[in-house]
Amino acid sequence: MKTVTILGATGSVGTSTLDLIEREPDRFKVAALTANCDVEKLAAAARRTNAELAVVADESCLPALREALSGTNIGTAGGAQAVCDAARSGADLTMGAIVGCAGLRPVMAAVEQGGTVVIANKEPLVSAGEVILDAARRHGTTLLPADSEHNAIFQCFDAAQAGHVRRIILTASGGPFRDWSLDRMRGVTPEQAVAHPNWSMGAKISVDSATLMNKGLELIEAARLFPVDPARIEIIVHRQSLIHSLVEYADGSVLAQLGPADMRTPIAYCLAWPERMATPMAPLDLVAIGRLDFEAPDEDRFPALRLARHALEAGGARPAILNAANEVAVAAFLARRIGFLEIAAIVADTLDRYDPPVPETLDDVLAIDGEARTIAGERVEDCVT
Repeated sequence: MKTVTILGATGSVGTSTLDLIEREPDRFKVAALTANCDVEKLAAAARRTNAELAVVADESCLPALREALSGTNIGTAGGAQAVCDAARSGADLTMGAIVGCAGLRPVMAAVEQGGTVVIANKEPLVSAGEVILDAARRHGTTLLPADSEHNAIFQCFDAAQAGHVRRIILTASGGPFRDWSLDRMRGVTPEQAVAHPNWSMGAKISVDSATLMNKGLELIEAARLFPVDPARIEIIVHRQSLIHSLVEYADGSVLAQLGPADMRTPIAYCLAWPERMATPMAPLDLVAIGRLDFEAPDEDRFPALRLARHALEAGGARPAILNAANEVAVAAFLARRIGFLEIAAIVADTLDRYDPPVPETLDDVLAIDGEARTIAGERVEDCVT
């Protein structure tokens, strides 16, 4: 039986992970579940899985969690340090699914305790990629990617033949505005931006998909995870979201991973790795699908792709600044304080204004993240006023 800790158990990835675990109770044992402050959902999941520990990051929610779990043997804790303690509690596999840089310290704690850590949020490899990877090497930790695109690459990438990989091709759905003009996108509302045509995701990730920033961040992640020159990592728009990524080899062979637009498929691959496990998804009906379409992304309408590639090429603190500024801008857009097209503009402006030294520790990364957020916040205020 494999013990599992889920950091961010009440989000979309955490919920999908729980769904799979609960389908095979003889295969998995839940060590710890964490959430920010969704006590009702966290307590219900802890009860269903008979988790050993439930943790809320917001310590003010701890009394409510204790009450919700009274009469059980499930331990409770609260606060940011308690989340990190849960991450390093010794589970065989830790799912890192806390959205934003709030997940950096818990993921690092999990990496430092060894075992297998599944990376489901982008910040560890985008903002702190070199720091996290160095820690994983030092502690003998296995990192597995849960993102559908990177998981697809992982399934197709032959590490023993890495020198013969010609290209990695990341696929993008194109988001809800793939056919919209720039003028039309000026009036995009938060409701339109979160209505993804293919995937069911949280608001922030859905907006990133709409701007294609998510694909830019995935480009940076892929360069961290796989030993391929970043110039040989390409992005194409694939509207059906059935091919999740492709790997091309020197002999001309192209391996692709296909699957439904459901995060449970890549999560299941991580949970069971190096084996496989059943999922509730129906088999792909290729005849009913009928066709697969591909096109080049338009970086004039979606400049986030260009910003991300430049940040990757520059290295150092640039990816962390890109990510932090984007989080601030997306939050401002969702709050109706700025327009949709101003998201990428604020990111670009923050990158222009701030160029700190290369981060060497997680504290360095978090300091850079904080300063970049301050600068991006000032730019948001400029747009509002």
